[in-house]
Amino acid sequence: IIDKLRRITGLKKIGHAGTLDPLASGLLICAIGRAATKQIDSFVKQDKVYEAEMMLGATSDTYDSQGVVIVKDCEPVSRELLEQALVKFTGEQWQVPPMYSAKKVGGQKLYELARRGIEIKREPCRIIITRLELMSYEWPKVQIRVACSTGTYIRSLVSDIGQELGVGAYMSALKR
Repeated sequence: IIDKLRRITGLKKIGHAGTLDPLASGLLICAIGRAATKQIDSFVKQDKVYEAEMMLGATSDTYDSQGVVIVKDCEPVSRELLEQALVKFTGEQWQVPPMYSAKKVGGQKLYELARRGIEIKREPCRIIITRLELMSYEWPKVQIRVACSTGTYIRSLVSDIGQELGVGAYMSALKR
């Protein structure tokens, strides 16, 4: 997107307020020009709201539908158990960034390493999930809305919820 904006505007000073997951739709804030790019950090640090679709009963190496999906042989989870799991993920917590993310470690984006088959140790980051609500549920599809701090990886949250439930989960859609 930034490259396209540079071609359209002829300007080099263009930035964005956080990488948008390739699977995602929705808002990508862009700043055009020197004055705007100097202020972009104020947007980067703001909390965000996502709507995500997750599929229970399966896992993925990328934590989303674009990876290798492995379906598990399991019974459907009750709505009550799902709601209890969501409550456990509300509040302040530590989250390990996924290998398939734009986070840089040692100057390299994690997804670039992951695509070469290299997995490295990632330090957990402090995140805050202020709201995690169940929008709809019909096994195996779950729709959730997440209000969270910057630095939260929804694909990791979805995977962690699936682990908590003991059935696995991957993200199948995301909107910011």
